[in-house]
Amino acid sequence: MNVQTEKTTTGKGNIRQKIFNIAGIVLCVILIPILILNLTLIIKSYVNKDKVPSIGGYMPLIVLTDSMYPEIKSGDMIISRTVDAESIKVGDVISFFDPDGSGVSVVTHRVTEVINENGSLGFRTKGDANNTEDRLTVPAEKLVGICSGRIAGAGNIAMFMQTTPGLVICVILPLLLLIGYDILKKAFHGIVSLQPFDENFLMAVATLGAAALGDFKEAVAVMLFYQIG
Repeated sequence: MNVQTEKTTTGKGNIRQKIFNIAGIVLCVILIPILILNLTLIIKSYVNKDKVPSIGGYMPLIVLTDSMYPEIKSGDMIISRTVDAESIKVGDVISFFDPDGSGVSVVTHRVTEVINENGSLGFRTKGDANNTEDRLTVPAEKLVGICSGRIAGAGNIAMFMQTTPGLVICVILPLLLLIGYDILKKAFHGIVSLQPFDENFLMAVATLGAAALGDFKEAVAVMLFYQIG
């Protein structure tokens, strides 16, 4: 009877261990690429302040207006691809630095006319939902790229990630889970085995406590330094 109970307990423990391992692998597969992409875009935005940060020539851009409705909607994310200005033709949807703005805002509109006067290339553009063409011609040097894809609603998610709650949910907590997965796992096992007050449990409490108080830098640092030893 005792042997059977022990085998049952061991079997449940193995299943629980497999579930934790699978969850850890899935977490790493999802989070690591996202963190790498975000860090790459952030670094590039600081290094080249006059350019839209890109990865392999592709740039994610958040749509803020409905000027291209219904093809592109506010809150979407579009992917623009770097191309030669000479390859742009009428009907293409292009992203460009607004010649009528401060020089840093990016607009995505459809090309209505390609102008080549005295060797100077430019584009007339118009939002599909707008009644008139854009006021100024877009010089070729203002071209950012051509729209090559759209992810519906992803822009809203990206904007949410820039808020404090979004930063916590989408960056800080996943980072804590990624760094401290094994610590949290051991702390959980300690609770299940009725031996909760080990160093893993106390470290998990300290980290979660710092996060709950809003000191996210300390929460990440505590977990990271503990892992490093």
